[in-house]
Amino acid sequence: MRVAITGANGLLGGEAVAQAAGAHQVLAIGRGPCRLPPGRYQWASADLADGHSLEAALLAFRPEAVLHAGAATDVDGCEREPAMAWRTNVGGTEQAARACAALGARLVAVSTDYVFDGAAGPYGEDDVPNPRGAYARSKRCGEEAALLLAPGSAVARVAVVYSGRPGAKATFATQVVEKLTRGEPVKAFSDQLVSTTLAASGAAMCLELLLETGYQGVLHTCDAGVIDRVAFARRVAGRFGLSGEIIPVETASVKLPAPRPLRGGLKVDRATALLRHRPLPLDVALDRFHAEWMSRAGR
Repeated sequence: MRVAITGANGLLGGEAVAQAAGAHQVLAIGRGPCRLPPGRYQWASADLADGHSLEAALLAFRPEAVLHAGAATDVDGCEREPAMAWRTNVGGTEQAARACAALGARLVAVSTDYVFDGAAGPYGEDDVPNPRGAYARSKRCGEEAALLLAPGSAVARVAVVYSGRPGAKATFATQVVEKLTRGEPVKAFSDQLVSTTLAASGAAMCLELLLETGYQGVLHTCDAGVIDRVAFARRVAGRFGLSGEIIPVETASVKLPAPRPLRGGLKVDRATALLRHRPLPLDVALDRFHAEWMSRAGR
């Protein structure tokens, strides 16, 4: 099958390219030069915010299925530049959806738990979003762009994505490992309840949703369970056999440009019932994260 994957330089998109390449004819799309290891895929550069380059790349490749994982994900950066967030997260998704509609291709657009306000989580797919902040609002509008403009499309929501693969960008989980290894303390929010997503697992669920189901609408494709960030940091440290100081802090004590959901998290019962690649329990996800990390460290 001809499959296009946007956000290919990112965590989930990069994992999806690695899993799909070889089994499918894959076009990996990212902004600027390719930062992925060599593989059996084609590369195209596109800027989601420019209004045309993603759509042009898709129309030229003529995919049968598109995983749209590209986005502006810097929450505070989006708050400082809301017009950029809109152009990227809404306009980029609109480009993908228009191309899919023109080609008759299936679309799965990746979204986020931030579409909820964090007042009463964890949330199911049928709960009503109430986004706060430029990032959250732009991602929520991107969901609607996908569902309205691309017939038969689906939205896959993830949360707190992390990966140990070589070349993957730094995340909260990797910073916990790196700081504690160096003997530095780690600060973590004690009042933020979240779900997490091992990128490899999230990518597998998104690809299955895209290529093996006709599911339409929203599906939550993160790890199973909800945990506060302090407890998550301690679980990561424990899996890596690391000791050190993990300092609980409250969100309100840190001046952040963008609001954060506090009582967040996503329910994954629907994905568990629908997919072969089911949401992972946290201990299983951390075992896989540890194996990825040790592999890239050459140990």
